[in-house]
Amino acid sequence: MTETLRTSTSSTGSGKQPPGSGGITPKGLKGGQLGLLAVVVLGVSTIAPAYTLTSALGPTVNEVGLQLPVIFLIGFIPMILVSLAYRELNADSPDSGTTFTWVTKAFGPWVGWMGGWGLLAANIIVLSNLAGVAVDFFYLFLSQLTGNEGLAELADNKALNVLTCFAFVALAVWVSYRGLHATKVVQYGLVGFQLLVLGLFVAMAFANWSASETAIPFSWEWFDVTKVETFSQVAAGISLSIFVYWGWDVCLTLNEETANGRKTAGVAGTLTAVIVLAIYLLVSIATMMFAGLGDTGNGLNNTEIHENIFTALASPIMGPFAILMSLAVLSSSAASLQSTFMSPARGLLAMGHYGALPQRFGKVSRKFATPGFATIVAGVVSAGFYAVMHVVSENVLNDTIVSLGLMICFYYGLTALACAWYFRHSVFSSARNFILRLLCPVFGGVGLFVVFFQTAVDSMAPEFGSGSEVFGVGLVFILGVGILVLGAVFMLVMSRVRPAFFRGETLKKDTPALVVPE
Repeated sequence: MTETLRTSTSSTGSGKQPPGSGGITPKGLKGGQLGLLAVVVLGVSTIAPAYTLTSALGPTVNEVGLQLPVIFLIGFIPMILVSLAYRELNADSPDSGTTFTWVTKAFGPWVGWMGGWGLLAANIIVLSNLAGVAVDFFYLFLSQLTGNEGLAELADNKALNVLTCFAFVALAVWVSYRGLHATKVVQYGLVGFQLLVLGLFVAMAFANWSASETAIPFSWEWFDVTKVETFSQVAAGISLSIFVYWGWDVCLTLNEETANGRKTAGVAGTLTAVIVLAIYLLVSIATMMFAGLGDTGNGLNNTEIHENIFTALASPIMGPFAILMSLAVLSSSAASLQSTFMSPARGLLAMGHYGALPQRFGKVSRKFATPGFATIVAGVVSAGFYAVMHVVSENVLNDTIVSLGLMICFYYGLTALACAWYFRHSVFSSARNFILRLLCPVFGGVGLFVVFFQTAVDSMAPEFGSGSEVFGVGLVFILGVGILVLGAVFMLVMSRVRPAFFRGETLKKDTPALVVPE
């Protein structure tokens, strides 16, 4: 779409017009608040390397063994391809609704609504997971700080665990509600600290690996994917590695609030993914060399330490500095818990703004220029989801991580294919367009859907994941596919309550894009 077709309203909310009256319209968010560095920091914060690795290393090693590094690389391929599709869509139509807005413009309101639901579901699932890790490491940190081992066991008290989770969520909602300035102040400190501690962990693991009783030497065969025995293992490993990269798209969600958001947000998303890849490869290799793959003690195949790998390895690797790792994972999960709220809140804001949800979701706080009501709703739902999961799942963190991989594959894949379809009339106009608007999106999108379907089929087995089941069906399948089915049911309800959106009256392909400030 050409520049002349785009509306000229600012992203501060002035000149706001009703949806469908002339283009993608501003939502009251304050523009120009963030630069490239701030958006990258928020992207890294949302991915939360320290939290992600302590939760995902064990389950991923359990699936693919020594091939962990190559699985991280393979999982990165669809991520980078999808990020390029996001950049193209963002350059054409910057909007805080991202997947919801873009898929609607490409495939229509029904598919667009499901894309938005997938994004919201993924965020709600991970918010509950983040809160769970924050609770575990909060009590572990108190235990290490005071020397009272009994304090760490308080996390096993389900009632206290859930109440502490509620407190963390409430604090994160409060910071998010107060706007991006408060968020930036918090995130610069927390992200910087966790990266410094991860660097210390890697350096000490490399320096002391040969002294470990379970140590194994580095081998380039770890990068040989043919060593993985079955495609199901590859799919499960990729699904888990996709989880560890997920979160960079928050950079695009902030496009209406970023200086030159049409360009900066897309660059920040891609840059964030590359930075995190480097971190993951270093940490995974160092951890494998030191701990080995045994199924007892500190071995990475010991299922007893899968929930929090760094809890087991921090002391052997870092000695008296182990408390820093506990604090790093706590700060990582707490920081991500707070920054992750930005994505579902702005997704709900966009859906309310364009009439896909009740109007109240489209309201912005006059004082803080944030989607206040949507932020509170996201907090309440994620806290409730965590409480329910803590009752029905034998291993809350593992099951939510795998089901989250299904959600990510669904809405990332849908967004990538939407890019190829939306730009289909221009893909052969230049080599650049052919690669970035057709080749990359199609390969990325199809690859993610292959992983989605393979994991969905495998997860139906009761023994998949933690072994939790509902009426003989694996809990991971119930969570991943069941939540999508629930979204379809909710969509049918909304089509009766908010019919204008579903008739294509508020948002469609030829809706002119919002102009964000340079």
